[in-house]
Amino acid sequence: MPRPMTMAEKILAAHAGLDEVEPGQLIECDLDLVLSNDVTSPIAIKEFRKIGVEKVFDPAKIALVPDHYVPNKDIKSAEQAKIVRDFAREQGITHYYEVGCMGVEHALLPEQGVVGAGDLIIGADSHTCTYGALGAFATGVGSTDAGVGYATGKAWFKVPESLLFKIEGELAPGVTGKDVILHIIGMIGVDGALYQAMEFTGSAIRTMDMDERMSISNMAIEAGGKAGLIEVDDVTRAYLDGRTERPYTEYHSDADATYAKVYEIDAASIVPTVSFPHLPSNTRPAAEARDVRIDQAVIGSCTNGRIADMRQAADVLRGRTVHPDVRCIVIPATQAVYRQCMEEGLMDVFLDANCAVSTPTCGPCLGGYMGILAAGERAIATTNRNFVGRMGDPTSEVYLSSPAVAAASAVLGHIGLPEDLDAVSAAAPAGAGAQGAE
Repeated sequence: MPRPMTMAEKILAAHAGLDEVEPGQLIECDLDLVLSNDVTSPIAIKEFRKIGVEKVFDPAKIALVPDHYVPNKDIKSAEQAKIVRDFAREQGITHYYEVGCMGVEHALLPEQGVVGAGDLIIGADSHTCTYGALGAFATGVGSTDAGVGYATGKAWFKVPESLLFKIEGELAPGVTGKDVILHIIGMIGVDGALYQAMEFTGSAIRTMDMDERMSISNMAIEAGGKAGLIEVDDVTRAYLDGRTERPYTEYHSDADATYAKVYEIDAASIVPTVSFPHLPSNTRPAAEARDVRIDQAVIGSCTNGRIADMRQAADVLRGRTVHPDVRCIVIPATQAVYRQCMEEGLMDVFLDANCAVSTPTCGPCLGGYMGILAAGERAIATTNRNFVGRMGDPTSEVYLSSPAVAAASAVLGHIGLPEDLDAVSAAAPAGAGAQGAE
C-alpha cells in the first residue's frame, strides 16, 4: 500500500513509474510537455544540437511560443524569433505559434487545451507554474534542461516537500486572486516556499473561476515555490472538458498526506494589496499607498491578461479617462482574449479612456519593450515581478497590483482603489467633471 501522498507527489510518482515517492527522493520522469519562448528557445535549441540527436522526442509534446519580444522589436529579436521558427518547421513542432496566432504563453497554452490536469510539464520560463491551477505539476527550468527535454522527453526531479494553504471563508468585494497570492507572498516571503510545492485549497479557492486561480498559481515562483497546485474540481472540469487535446488525469491529495507546513488563512482578512519595490513580498494594503504617484499603468501579462482581468479593468475605466500624467497600457494576453474584448465592448472602454491597447506580448513585464520606464519613473502593473530595473531604468519603480487597482490608479494619477474614484466624482464641482481628477 503506497504511503499517503500529496498531489505533487502523486503526479511525480506516476510519471516516474513508481507506486510512491517521498520528499528529497531523486527521480527521472517522463514529460508531457516541454515549453520555451523566443528568449529561452535559441539557447535550448543550441543545447539540443550538442546532444547529437536529429529529431525531438515527440513534436506534439513541445510548445514553442514567441511572446517576449514579438512582434520583433529590433534586429536581434527578429533573429531570435527566426531561430525558433526555423527549428519548429524543421522538427514539425505541432505547437508553434506565430505572430497573429500566438499569445502570452501561460495564458495561451491552457486556452488552447495544450495542458491539462495530471500533466508533468517543464518550461524554460519561471512562470510555467501557472498550469498548477489546472491540477498539473508544472515548473520552470533552465534552457539546458529544456534542450535535454526536447531530445529525451525526460527530466530529473528532487521530490519537493509540499505546503498547504487553506483559504477559508468569503473574500470581500473587490478582492481578487492576485490579492490572495500577494497576501501569501507578503506573509511567507520570497523564499518562504523555496523548492516546495505550494498547494492552494479552501472555500475561497473553490468559488474562484479559472482565470483567478491561474493568477494565484502563476506567482508561486515569487515565493520560491517549485509548483503551485490547485485540486481539480467542477470548475476545473468545466474548463478542461471539450478543451484539452488528450484525456486528463485527476490526482487528489490524500487526507492524511504529510505537509511541511499548513497555513490557515481567513479570506476576510485579505484586502486589495500592492507590492512595493523591489520585491513581491514587500506588500501593503492598497489603501495605505495613496501617496504614491505613478507615471504608467500596465494591465496584462501572464498573471493578469485574461478576460476576467480585462473585465475588472474595464469596469473601473468605463466612463472615465486616464489621468493626463499617466500612460495606461492594456495588453490582452491572447488573440482570443483580444477578440472577446472587442465583442464585449471592452475595447471601446479602453480606447475611450485613452488607454493604449497592444497585441499580445510580454514586452513591458520584463522591460523588453512596449512600456520601458525612464529614470525615476513609477509604474503600477498587474505583472508578477518588481525587481530593480525590471521594467526599465534601475532608478525606476514597479508596484504590483490587481487589474482593478491598476485601472483606478491610472485614473487617479496615484495608487488608489476603485471606491476612491467615486469619492472624487462626488467631490467635483457641479458641471466640472471628474475625469482625470485626483
